[in-house]
Amino acid sequence: MADTDVVLDAVGETNRRHLLRLLHDQHESTVSELVGASGMRQPQVSKHLKVLTEAELVAVRSDGRYRRYRLDGRGLQAAHDWFASFDDVWQARFDSLDELVSAGPDRPADPDPHTPPHQPEEPLR
Repeated sequence: MADTDVVLDAVGETNRRHLLRLLHDQHESTVSELVGASGMRQPQVSKHLKVLTEAELVAVRSDGRYRRYRLDGRGLQAAHDWFASFDDVWQARFDSLDELVSAGPDRPADPDPHTPPHQPEEPLR
């Protein structure tokens, strides 16, 4: 499986995310096609594709004299697994929202259990 740090670093750059979106929409593309669709220059596209390939976010295959690039699920799985490790945070937020909605307009909801109660500040001496 792809290294999570390498994957997250790769998707941290805007142009690389743009190339991933293009590959998602076009399924498979050559560098020339990605240059035309992205507005980037060929050296930029090639450099970003190299990073994405090393992060296992993009796979490449030879087709005669062309190299065709497509999304690679190995890197995507590593990123998904890392973000999924934070599901408990989202679930707590959804639970708090559910309590708030269930309380209705006439009854105050219980405070968020993850927010510490407000403590008055001690006066300065």
